[in-house]
Amino acid sequence: MKSKSIIAALLVLAATLVLPALARAQEGEPVVVDEVIAQVNDGIVTLSQLKREMKERVETLTHNGMTPQQASAEVEKKKPELIAILINEQLLLQKGKELDFTQRVEDEVNKRMLQVAKENGINSIDKLDQAMRDAGIDPVSTRSTMRVEIMKQAVLESEVDSKLFYGFTSDELHKYFDAHKDKFIKPESIDLSEIFLSLGGKPEADVKARAAELVKQSRGGADFCTLAAAYTERPATNGQKPCKIGLFAVPDLRPDIAGAVKDVKPGGVSDPLKTDEGYQILKVEARNAGNSAASFVENQVRGAITEERLPKEREDYLQGLRNDAYVKIADTYRPSVEPLLKIVPPAAATKRDPKQKSKGKILGIIPKP
Repeated sequence: MKSKSIIAALLVLAATLVLPALARAQEGEPVVVDEVIAQVNDGIVTLSQLKREMKERVETLTHNGMTPQQASAEVEKKKPELIAILINEQLLLQKGKELDFTQRVEDEVNKRMLQVAKENGINSIDKLDQAMRDAGIDPVSTRSTMRVEIMKQAVLESEVDSKLFYGFTSDELHKYFDAHKDKFIKPESIDLSEIFLSLGGKPEADVKARAAELVKQSRGGADFCTLAAAYTERPATNGQKPCKIGLFAVPDLRPDIAGAVKDVKPGGVSDPLKTDEGYQILKVEARNAGNSAASFVENQVRGAITEERLPKEREDYLQGLRNDAYVKIADTYRPSVEPLLKIVPPAAATKRDPKQKSKGKILGIIPKP
């Protein structure tokens, strides 16, 4: 990180963490501002970051059926892994700045926010921000989260994914194709639309009856998408019509969906399909026949090899970033986190603390005056 960026970061830390803490400390008692879990080059991972990450994981697990106690216990066991993830995140964000991706990321954040506004019929970013606040969503933290995720993805796509995808020789591609021809047989695909009726807070009998009535109307000639616009309870995505859900390879369909549309001809509508969340009515817009013979399409072969090798290539890249970085973990967390990072000792041992000459007590406990 450039020196100006370091100074700016320190000023922000001083303004947002130290000064308010000093004001409170003058009232009498020591104040814990935050705890530094790890220093990663010029960046840090803090306890507050870890707590936010843990809170999000707990909320996800409880949403998926765990009790809050079970979710908290499960996430607590994963604390070392979460710290390692945050260290990796710091390294990717620093690499993104080094690659000068900051403006590119900001442009993508603005593009996505504008798309959200458009999809919700909102004609300005200010109005979108207000709508988010009204819904209990902080637009500032939302943008911050988006910047982090987009930056991480941009670095991995630039430094790993694209290099891997375009790096295979013609000979490698043909050898892979010959050894995996079953992957390049084109299966039947099906274009589906839906009407979804939620069971949330409603008697199941009423929802089932409404689903049966909508099937009857659709089979009687009513326009399916018009009915979907009026009754479906699943939001549209990517600016599509409310009925459209997309094109799928038949082998990739959920078994219950595959069974529901198995004998439905193009233009036809399935019987109501009960799911855990409600009733789904499916319309088969089109069927595309498959091909039993494998065919060599270069980019498809490149994509297949890339998908197969990408997890290891990404992990190897992250390992390289860790090996080349200065990473210092607080004593409390070091025994459980260091083994996960697998940093090569000679590389780590030769790293100089980038703040060695200018360490200050920016974070920690402010002593009682």
